[in-house]
Amino acid sequence: MVLSSVLGFPRIGANRELKKITESYWGQKASVDELFKVGKELREINWKKQKDAGVDIIPSNDFSFYDHILDHSQLFNVIPERYAKYNLAPIDTVFAMGRGLQRDNVDVPALEMVKWFDSNYHYVRPTFTNATEFKLNGQKPVDEYLEAKALGIETRPVLIGPVSFLALGKADTDSLDLEPITLLEKLLPVYTEILQKLHAAGAKTVQIDEPVLVLDLNEKVQAAFKTAYDYLAKQKDIPEITIATYFGDVRPNLKAIEGLPVAGFHFDFVRVPEQLEDAIKLVGDDKTLSVGVINGRNIWKTDFAKAIKVVEQAKEKLGDRVVVATSSSLLHTPVDLANEHKLDPSIKDWFAFATQKLGEVVTVAKAVSGADVKADLEANAASIKARAESPITFNKEVRDRQAQINEEWKNRKSAFPQRLEAQKKHLNLPLFPSTTIGSFPQTKDIRINRNKFTKGEITAEEYEKFIEKEIQDVVKFQDEVGLDVYVHGEPERNDMVQYFGERLNGYVFTQNGWVQSYGSRYVRPPIIVGDISRARPMSVKESQYAQSITKKPMKGMLTGPVTCLRWSFPRDDISDKDQSEQLALALRDEVLDLEKAGVYVIQVDEPAIREGFPLRDGPARDDYLKWAVDSFRISTAGVEDSTQIHSHFCYSDFNPSTIVSLDADVVSIEFSKKNEPQYLKDFASYPNQIGLGLFDIHSPRVPPQEEFEQRIEEILKFIPKEKVWINPDCGMKTRKWEETKKQLTNMVKAIEKFRN
Repeated sequence: MVLSSVLGFPRIGANRELKKITESYWGQKASVDELFKVGKELREINWKKQKDAGVDIIPSNDFSFYDHILDHSQLFNVIPERYAKYNLAPIDTVFAMGRGLQRDNVDVPALEMVKWFDSNYHYVRPTFTNATEFKLNGQKPVDEYLEAKALGIETRPVLIGPVSFLALGKADTDSLDLEPITLLEKLLPVYTEILQKLHAAGAKTVQIDEPVLVLDLNEKVQAAFKTAYDYLAKQKDIPEITIATYFGDVRPNLKAIEGLPVAGFHFDFVRVPEQLEDAIKLVGDDKTLSVGVINGRNIWKTDFAKAIKVVEQAKEKLGDRVVVATSSSLLHTPVDLANEHKLDPSIKDWFAFATQKLGEVVTVAKAVSGADVKADLEANAASIKARAESPITFNKEVRDRQAQINEEWKNRKSAFPQRLEAQKKHLNLPLFPSTTIGSFPQTKDIRINRNKFTKGEITAEEYEKFIEKEIQDVVKFQDEVGLDVYVHGEPERNDMVQYFGERLNGYVFTQNGWVQSYGSRYVRPPIIVGDISRARPMSVKESQYAQSITKKPMKGMLTGPVTCLRWSFPRDDISDKDQSEQLALALRDEVLDLEKAGVYVIQVDEPAIREGFPLRDGPARDDYLKWAVDSFRISTAGVEDSTQIHSHFCYSDFNPSTIVSLDADVVSIEFSKKNEPQYLKDFASYPNQIGLGLFDIHSPRVPPQEEFEQRIEEILKFIPKEKVWINPDCGMKTRKWEETKKQLTNMVKAIEKFRN
């Protein structure tokens, strides 16, 4: 019989219970016991839900209060001394590393946070030093395995693999010569220790995630797989190991894992079905192949006919040594479609959230095992057919306009030097212009009034007056602080993608489709169901009003086409390129309307452009860069030379060559948690203007003025002063006003010192 498997399940709770209790704990409104109680309840719900669905292999240790990679850092004692020296409780150490801590005698910034491969999930990067001493801090994977066992549920614990853990990490500032992979031999005995504890607790198998296998790996990292798994195979009393990879193509690294002494492998056949034949050869005569055919990254129903065909190909060669699985953890999908009560039923029938995907993985396993699931297969086929034939998906006017795109639409009227002169005359900005990235704190009052307006409890006129008052307050605040280029604060916006999606044709929205982005930051990605077009201006009214009450330049704030695409659940029936172009055309109209309304600084944010990179170098990446850059330029190139185009990027590893071709006049980039001199050197020759973010907006910590001065000094060693803008890392939506005022005040005081 073919078994079914899930690689991981969302930990946030169907009603965001994890967010609520975590933020209550941070605000000292809930005790640590209350925090742990909710965590235990969520784990129990998730395990029982999978058990009740009939899933055979259920994961444990996929739960985290903040980030599962950060949990591994804590587990293996990868805790930089600046955190360890305070002797905080383990959970508080985790939170301090994840979000920083400034309380009582403690003052530490957060560790670097970056994108998890090409997803919108962020992980906290493991940070190693030459003095890192690996040892176990507690036994979280064992505790959670035993917790499930006490409920009568056998689970398969999940660990991030030793090679990926090191390869995804970085050297700390005092050990920049360190290659983390060279620490492998010191790490392996501690991995053995946790595996032996799991075995003693009764775990028969473990899932060890080695996602770096889908990346371009150097020889040292490739060789590390044999070193690691040969070592573990020689240890006594450890569970059987299944190595899991996802999000990409493993074939270029197959030699690195060929012949490894493990029980099985998992591959993602949603992303790369072409690797099936090589995967079958890899497992040979004695290993199991976990076949990832249920999409862990999107919300569309699985086409059972296609999925079954893939599994049957594997079963034909391997017999019952096949496991039907999700392609990756379901962390990246909303919890339960049953919580959606406002979706058009005909469209809702096209979707499957994490809970529904449990049923899908079980149905496919039953189908290839010969069970009678005829009714399920027929219902699925009808749903797939209905979506394919729906008129919702096609708009002739949009397709015709796309066909008219030419090179002229992608190019500004003049080169940057000419534009810069026009902008200097028009905007008259000082040296080191200061600005913020867009949003200001979304207060409880803002959320309450938005909710009232959505429910019809206040009129459109009342809501508009409330928003205007919020904009007035934000403009007044920027006057007081002394910024140079203002933003209107975005009080009317719920989310940087959802807000625009709600004003575009081709999107639908959920009530409870929350997905974790990082820590307690959850998003509700809109869903693209059809061709995209703009019905009317989306942001002009608020930006025009904001500009009318100040003489300072006011930025119009838009989310770029690639980010709108990447932070939505995209269609899988047309290409990403086509969807991005449609978004670009809609945004082009908005940019031109902003300019006509007297808004002459326009920021089109593209934080997801790096996230969308194909994971391997080669033609696919070149192709992506071509259409992604073209989409941005289609959006922005229609304006006059004197209108300044900004763009913002954050929480990814950027190389200037990635963004030069966008030809934005000013770019702002997350910098506060970068500590490698090479990062600054890379941007030394960047031709246009640039703002390297000076403080981490995801942390409540307030850097002192001296720290801002130090960062500016570092930047000026590499980048000419005429090119430097001063700004935070990102928008300040998640911060409180008290923190925001102190942070920006210190930033502006530091600028004044350098101007003087």
